[in-house]
Amino acid sequence: MATPSIMKHVELFRGLSDEQLKQVALLGKEEVYQVGDILCEQDAPGDKVFIIMRGQVEIRVRDRRGTQYSAVYLGAGQVIGEMALVDEGKRSATVIAAEDETTVFAIPSDAFVRLCKTDTHIGYLLMRNIAQDLSFKLRHGNTNPSSD
Repeated sequence: MATPSIMKHVELFRGLSDEQLKQVALLGKEEVYQVGDILCEQDAPGDKVFIIMRGQVEIRVRDRRGTQYSAVYLGAGQVIGEMALVDEGKRSATVIAAEDETTVFAIPSDAFVRLCKTDTHIGYLLMRNIAQDLSFKLRHGNTNPSSD
């Protein structure tokens, strides 16, 4: 299980107190994947947000022509699926475990949103951190020329 001492090092949880981190930790569960296992698929409903605790994942995107390419690799401390929390849309990419024993902390989207509505201070901090992360990704994201 994710503990506040581990969660403190994850940007998504920046600014949360130990007590607030404990509340978030109660929402999710640890999931372990092996190389090649799919965590989520592009265009599927965004029903969970994942925090990578150990290992690495590959983010694959299918462009308008149907060509799939590797967009980026993410590792410990990084977040997957946060866009679905913001827009309640479908997954924008397929996420595949790139290492054995890749461990994520998975939080159901509905539980995450419910906490944000119930405790507006936690909600503000989490949404601010998500907005800053998405802004960074937009400014520094990888693009594939074939997607034009």
